[in-house]
Amino acid sequence: MTNELVLKNARIVLPDEVIEGSISIRDGRIVDIATGNTSVGEDMDGDYVLPGLVELHTDHLERHYAPRPKVRWNPIASVLAHDAQIAASGITTVFDALRIGLDEDSNLGAPEMRELGHAIENSVEAGRLRADHFLHLRCEVSAPDCLEGFELFRNDSRVKLASLMDHSPGQRQFTSIETYKVYYMNKTGMTEEDFRQFCDKRITQSQTYSSRHRNAIAEICRDNGIILASHDDATMEHVDEAATQGVRVAEFPTTQEAARASREAGMQVLMGAPNVVRGGSHSGNVSARSLAEGKTLDILSSDYIPFSLVQAAFALGETVEHISLPQAVAMVSKNPAEAVGLDDRGILEQGRRGDMIRVRVDEHVPIVRSVWREGARVA
Repeated sequence: MTNELVLKNARIVLPDEVIEGSISIRDGRIVDIATGNTSVGEDMDGDYVLPGLVELHTDHLERHYAPRPKVRWNPIASVLAHDAQIAASGITTVFDALRIGLDEDSNLGAPEMRELGHAIENSVEAGRLRADHFLHLRCEVSAPDCLEGFELFRNDSRVKLASLMDHSPGQRQFTSIETYKVYYMNKTGMTEEDFRQFCDKRITQSQTYSSRHRNAIAEICRDNGIILASHDDATMEHVDEAATQGVRVAEFPTTQEAARASREAGMQVLMGAPNVVRGGSHSGNVSARSLAEGKTLDILSSDYIPFSLVQAAFALGETVEHISLPQAVAMVSKNPAEAVGLDDRGILEQGRRGDMIRVRVDEHVPIVRSVWREGARVA
């Protein structure tokens, strides 16, 4: 039996324009987009219809699995709670970021990350999930156990993206030791002496492992068709290294210089949607909005707040003069999909998947009212 859905009286966000009309989906694919009125279909009451959002880097799942120190939730229940929030935020394709390499940010080890990976895959196979889930391995290359953790995912077909990161003091996100000190001492309650020893340890680990792990993981990813991302690049040297290793996505560059150089090297520049919504970086680095104004921003990620993705798209469309709503929406749908080779989604056009969200804007806040994945209502 043919499964058909028609949405009418909608403001449909296409790649280059917003039209008023209807969109038809049959058997999970878009079959028609038309302007004007139609007598059949579900009335959108003038709300926006956007392509389903595509999220490349959210580490939000860990908060469901480890909601308090020393507390661990059931992995499948954690995945289901995470998935429900993702879908309700308008995200229909998500790359769940699992940390590889233990650092002092968390006491979650590689076996627990593998357990979460299994829970995602089990839930995909059982048809429990609302969004389409893939895996993103965010590899802390300065950690001694980084390669060991990566090996646990070596033959996992859901792994489509890996990012190379080094959060040691004086590196990338934390080039300022003072900023690093404020972040970690406030977060952990370290004393001055504890912090000094902590820094010495992390710097030594970075010098020992970072280059070795970065090169090894880059080679594995190239050999297995896994898209590679850099993380927190700050200098021309960082960008040159990323280009040599075959990086396709520059995640969260911390300076204007690194963002521009990444674009010139053919990488897609990704920044955090919370950075856009808040108006700046929580680490004191370059703001996403300034990169958007300078035309060096391609992709937004919700990072740690799933709903920030749709918020940021509408905020950019309203506040940055040269960015239209379709261009802003592309940063959360078309561009991330293309960056990881998903050419069946991310745009509302004939033949694409019927992944869509219905949005109403009230007092400058977008409200996600309905979500469809392949034409089926999921939120």
